Amino acid sequence: MSTISRAEVARVAALARIELRPEELDRFAGELDVIVDAIAKVSEVATADVPATSHPLPLTNVFRDDVPEPALPVADVMAGAPSAEDGRFAVPQILGEE
Repeated sequence: MSTISRAEVARVAALARIELRPEELDRFAGELDVIVDAIAKVSEVATADVPATSHPLPLTNVFRDDVPEPALPVADVMAGAPSAEDGRFAVPQILGEE
């Protein structure tokens, strides 16, 4: 039994300003039915004693602590630059300004 009609798909497509061919309306109605059925099955399983989760496994932060470190010496940073001037990176002029 279809729960999503062809007309409903056409209406939502029109709201989203998406043009669909007639065969696409039929296909999407069927695909949306499958999605609605899958959600219904999950809803049957979800009971009050099953807590809601956003992920099947518990997640923990895997990032290291953000600890401030001293900055690199300017000479070390500039050593890798193709061109430097007065302790700054020198880049080609792009805007035609002085």
